[in-house]
Amino acid sequence: MHMEANHEEKRNAALKRALLILSCVILSIGACGGPLIMRLYFIHGGKRVWLSSWLETGGWPIIFIPIALAYYHRRTTEGPSTKLFFMKLPLFIASAVIGLLTGLDDYLYAYGVARLPVSTAALITAAHLVFTALFAFLLVKQKFTSYSINGVFLLTIGAAVLGLNTSADRPKGESDKQYIAGFMMTFSSAALYGFVLPLVELTYKKAKQTITYALVLEIQLVMCLFATIFCTVGMLINNDFKVIPREARNFELGESRYYVVLVFSAIVWQGFFLGAIGIIFCASSLLSGIVIAVLLPVTEILAVIFYHEKFQAEKGVALALSLWGFVSYFYGERKYSKQKESEMKNEKEKEVEIGKKDTPETAEVSQLDP
Repeated sequence: MHMEANHEEKRNAALKRALLILSCVILSIGACGGPLIMRLYFIHGGKRVWLSSWLETGGWPIIFIPIALAYYHRRTTEGPSTKLFFMKLPLFIASAVIGLLTGLDDYLYAYGVARLPVSTAALITAAHLVFTALFAFLLVKQKFTSYSINGVFLLTIGAAVLGLNTSADRPKGESDKQYIAGFMMTFSSAALYGFVLPLVELTYKKAKQTITYALVLEIQLVMCLFATIFCTVGMLINNDFKVIPREARNFELGESRYYVVLVFSAIVWQGFFLGAIGIIFCASSLLSGIVIAVLLPVTEILAVIFYHEKFQAEKGVALALSLWGFVSYFYGERKYSKQKESEMKNEKEKEVEIGKKDTPETAEVSQLDP
C-alpha cells in the first residue's frame, strides 16, 4: 500500500513537472510573440489602443478547447456523472474581479506600447518583477533564498540596462506630454500586473475547493472574459468598432493582413495568460514573473531580427544578465528542493528506526500478558 502511494506521488510530480515545462513554453510564445505582433499593428498604421488591449484577452473562447478535452477525458475515465465545470460562486467572483484588473492592465500596457520606444517600455515593464516579489511576500508569504533574491536583482538590472540608450530609440514627433503619459501608463501597468500574479496565487490558496488544472482553465476563462468585457466597454465609448473597417483599408500591409494580425494577436496573447497561470499553479507567482522578465531581452533580439531595430551593446549585456539571473534562480530552487527531499527522507528513516525499536518491546508485553 505504501509503495503504491509512493508510485502515485512520483507520477503526480512527473505530470506537474511536464505541465510546468509546457506552461513555460506557452508563456515564452505569448510573452515574445504578443508584444511583437502588437508592435506590428502600431508600426503599420494601427492607432486604436482600446482595440489592442481588447486583443490581449479577446481570444478567451480558445480556452473552451482544453476544457472540452479535459471533460471528454473525465467522461471516459469517471463516467457520464462527471461535471463539465467545477467552479463555485466565491471563486467565480474572485476570478471576475481579477479579470477586471487584468482588463485595466491590458489598456495601460497597450497605451505604453503605442507611445514609448522599445527600450524604455522594456525598462519600465521590468519593474513588474520587483512588484511581483513584493506582493508575493505580502500576500502569499513567498519564501526567498539568497539565489532567488540574486535572480530577481540580476533580472531587474538586466532589463534596466535596456533603458540606458533611450534617447536613440525615442519616436520622432513624440511630444513631451505623450511621452510622459506613456511612461506613467507603462509603469502603472507593471505595478498592477505585479499585484495580479500573486493575487491569482492567493486565490488558489484561499479557494474552498481543490485546485486542479481543469479548474485553473476555468479561472483563466472567467478572468479573460471579464477583462474583455472591460475593454469592450472602452471600445464602445471610443467608437473603435466603427473605425475598424476604415483602419483596415488604410493599413500599410493590406486589408486582409490587418485582420490576420488581429486574429493572431488574440491567439498569441492567450498563450501568455495560459502559460502564466499554469506556472503559478505548478510553482509560484514569483517564478511566473521571473520567466516573463527573462524573456524581455529575448523579445528585444527578435525585434532586431524581424523589425531591423538597432542591437546596441546594452541589449547584449541585458540578455547575459537575464540569463545569469534565470540560471541563479533555478539553481537555488533545485538546491532547495533537494535539501527538502533529503530532510524528508531522513525523517522517514528515523520513523522506520523508531518503529523497529518499538516492535520487540510490544512483543515482550504481549508475551507477559496472561
